Amino acid sequence: MFISFDVKAQASTKSSPYLDAVKTFADNVLTQGKDTYGDVHSSLFVDGINVRTREPVRWGYDDQSWIISNFGSQQNLMRTLVGLSELTGDKAYRKAGEAAVKEMFANHSDETGLLYWGGHQFVDLETMENQFKGRPHELKNNYPFYEFMWEVDSAATRKMLHAMWNAHILEWEKLDLNRHGEYDLEMGPLWEHKFHHPKPFFEGEGLTFINAGTDMIQSALSLYLLGGEDKAKTWGIRLYKQYVQARHPNTGLGVYQYSQPKRHEMPPAEGPLTGELTFSRYGDRAANQFGEVYGDVALEGNVLWGGRMETLYGRSPVMLLYLAEKLEGTEAGDYLLNHSLEGLIAYTQQAYVPEENHFKPMWADGTDLTGKLMPRTGYYGKKGTPFRAFEPTGPVILAAAKAVRLSGGNSALWQKVRHMFINEGLGDPGVEYGEQPDLNMGTEVSNATLLAAVLELHKSLDEPSFLELAERIGDNILSVKFHHGFFMDTANHKYAKFDRPEPVVLLMLEAARQGKPDIVPPYLTGYGSTDGEPEKGGRPTDETFYEETFK
Repeated sequence: MFISFDVKAQASTKSSPYLDAVKTFADNVLTQGKDTYGDVHSSLFVDGINVRTREPVRWGYDDQSWIISNFGSQQNLMRTLVGLSELTGDKAYRKAGEAAVKEMFANHSDETGLLYWGGHQFVDLETMENQFKGRPHELKNNYPFYEFMWEVDSAATRKMLHAMWNAHILEWEKLDLNRHGEYDLEMGPLWEHKFHHPKPFFEGEGLTFINAGTDMIQSALSLYLLGGEDKAKTWGIRLYKQYVQARHPNTGLGVYQYSQPKRHEMPPAEGPLTGELTFSRYGDRAANQFGEVYGDVALEGNVLWGGRMETLYGRSPVMLLYLAEKLEGTEAGDYLLNHSLEGLIAYTQQAYVPEENHFKPMWADGTDLTGKLMPRTGYYGKKGTPFRAFEPTGPVILAAAKAVRLSGGNSALWQKVRHMFINEGLGDPGVEYGEQPDLNMGTEVSNATLLAAVLELHKSLDEPSFLELAERIGDNILSVKFHHGFFMDTANHKYAKFDRPEPVVLLMLEAARQGKPDIVPPYLTGYGSTDGEPEKGGRPTDETFYEETFK
């Protein structure tokens, strides 16, 4: 049975339209999204379905076709199922999630316990085989629900987290991390390796991107929080310190990565850098493209413009602050909190322009690139392309709001949060932290991540008007993004993706309304996507499916 209902019609008779909507969504996932394909019907979920035909998202490449089940792209769904069971008392949702976890551990991992999931792997539900074989393990801002996985099978979760570090650390002595991990790699001594405290921006074979690094930090600290592994905590904090120590000494800004890719081939001194000339075997791509004009600061790690800022000052600190709160009262927790806070303050104070509601494009030494043009064609764009400002996104505002709460209302950061709220149409949260807010109860905002930011301030200040604003945004979400029994950008979109933030955040809203905000798993900005094989015209990604609309 396909379930759909009119939220507005039931809102007057139901005590919680938010809970009703999430329950409807979850019921549809359980009835329409489970594996019923091929010869073996497992406990796994498809990633999404066509809302008209109810067929699963099917990915075609050349003459092949797969039904995608990427458990790395279903972690918000897992949080939704668990949270819904907590709020309703109906354990069926949690049990469905438990069954999926057990299936993955039992049948979809390599010999070391590393799951077939993430950026380059998934399970095809018609054949129950992992795809694409031979491609690496990768998690980037996925932020899996390890607490739940541990409750289901602690031994398998511990084994998998060990396998992650074993697969992704290329050289332990200097923590040369690669975003890609090799499957079926023989297990090494892990935490017993030596560490030599390398200087920032050493040359290495890996790419120490913070989107992958934060997932690694989460995995190590989860081993400590869930399994008491003190040495895992040591290495997790060591990894975070690599990013902190690479921040520019004069500004405290950066960094997206703390190493440089080792140069194996020399790029041409002049002319455009295109195609394979943008590959990391030619060394640091920012140095190659901008070094002649901007000098030593021109490194990939020092780039402060473009979409990477959403990770560096949004998604990553949201997770790090979450871990800091879990580690409250410990040296590790203090380190995560203090340096996450310092990083956000440095960026918002030096780069944010309230009048324009954007962050200036910069190098980490503070060089303002506003109005400048790229001097050479390369990885970051064509010659003559302007360095573009970065507008605050939901994850950036959520990170700042969470930092305000955990810092007890840091005044410098509060002022930036205040202006972001005003500029996003949420009203004035207060001239100073704790002062009477003047919020916009007529806002048209329907962004789930901004709703989570509002809930952070409500949790911090216990001011009823923040909860009222949160309910207004929740109403907007139900009106604008709840269609066909699923959460979608518009009613005309073809595919419903199950791993949406809206149901998780609406459960957070409902929990706050009931006065027990910590009863449900929080939204931590994690997300997942799958990249396909390279082909003419670029590398396809499953995210393009969810952009399609009916004609």
